[in-house]
Amino acid sequence: MRTLVHTSAPALPWAEVQAPGRAVCYALLERGAAELGARLHRAGVGPHGMVPFGYRAPVFPGARRRRGVYAAGGRGYVDLGSPLPEVIEGWARGLAQMPVIAWGATALIVDHVEVREAPDFRSGRALFRTVTPVVMKTSGRDDAGRRTTRQAWCLPGEPEWDVFMQANLRRKAETLGLDPDVSLDAVTWVGPKRSFQVASANGPGGKKPGACVEVEVSGPPETLAALHAWGLGQANAAGMGWIGSQR
Repeated sequence: MRTLVHTSAPALPWAEVQAPGRAVCYALLERGAAELGARLHRAGVGPHGMVPFGYRAPVFPGARRRRGVYAAGGRGYVDLGSPLPEVIEGWARGLAQMPVIAWGATALIVDHVEVREAPDFRSGRALFRTVTPVVMKTSGRDDAGRRTTRQAWCLPGEPEWDVFMQANLRRKAETLGLDPDVSLDAVTWVGPKRSFQVASANGPGGKKPGACVEVEVSGPPETLAALHAWGLGQANAAGMGWIGSQR
C-alpha cells in the first residue's frame, strides 16, 4: 500500500531515514489491529518466528537533491507491504485515525492511501530489483568450519550469500504456509555497499550493511507474490530489501 504525504521539512536526518518505519508500522497496527500487532511484535509468525512486513522510507520525487542530504519537502509517499491481508487492513484502519505520521522528528501529513494489487506472476518467474539494501547474515565460519565472528554480514557475490538468500526465500514461504519450491536463479545486478541506521524489536538496532540487488527468482505464483509484498533478505521489518520494481 502507498500512503501519499506532504511535509515542510527540507530533509530527513540520515539516522532517521530507515529507523522510524518499524515503529510507524507497529503504531498503525496498534490503532487498527492491536492484537495482531502485539502478536507479531512478541513472536512473529509461523515456524521460524518471522515478521512478514516491510516498508520503504519516505520518497519525495520533487525535492531538490543536495549532496550528502536525504532530500525531503513537498509531496511524497511512504510504501508499506505485507503478504498478510490482515496486516494491510490493520494499517489502513490505523491510517484512517492518524492524519499525521511522526517519522522520527519529521511530521508527514497524510493526504491519501492507495491499496495496490499484487503483480501477476502466473509465469512462475520474476525479476526483482530492490531500492533499499538487502542485508544477509551468514554462518560466520571459515573454510575449516570454525566460527570466526558473530556479525557475519555478507554482500552479494561473497561466499555463502546465494545459499543463505535461497534459504531465506524458502523460510518465508514456509512461514506463510505456501509452497516453498522457490529458487534464486541468478543475481543480475548489484549496487554499491550501503549502511543504514535501523531499529530492532528491542530499540535501536545499529547500522546494517548491504547492497541493492536485482535477482531472477522462480517458483509458484502465489509464493512470488508474497515475496514481492514482503521483501528480500533479512531485516525487512526494518525497511531493508524493499522491492521497488519487478518484471
